[in-house]
Amino acid sequence: MSTDTTASVSTHILDTSIGRPAVSVAVSLAARGGAGAEYVTLGASATDADGRCKDLPALPEGTTHVRLVCDTGTYFSKKQAEAQQDAPRVRDSGAFFPEVAIAFAVVPGEHYHVPLLLNPFGYSVYRGS
Repeated sequence: MSTDTTASVSTHILDTSIGRPAVSVAVSLAARGGAGAEYVTLGASATDADGRCKDLPALPEGTTHVRLVCDTGTYFSKKQAEAQQDAPRVRDSGAFFPEVAIAFAVVPGEHYHVPLLLNPFGYSVYRGS
């Protein structure tokens, strides 16, 4: 039986439109202690060259719900601007989903790895290992 009283969270964002990690996506982490409580932002990070946030803050004791918010609009706008340097503009460069908010329940002592599979017009998220 685990004696750890906190849960922990990690994430990994992959851009399925290019088959590579999504680099420099801003991610914020918020938590709350109970279904009726307000979320409190604990901190923020950005994905590294492997699409991972390695420095998300620890969750406070008593956390029951977590929310990750990923700034996909800025990521895709930057990616589109880089692609347009050598090609004519062919479509709107805005992201259909300017952010992805992922809220989930946690229990003490568990680790939650939450991968995000991302493309300009859709996304998928799941509990990883």
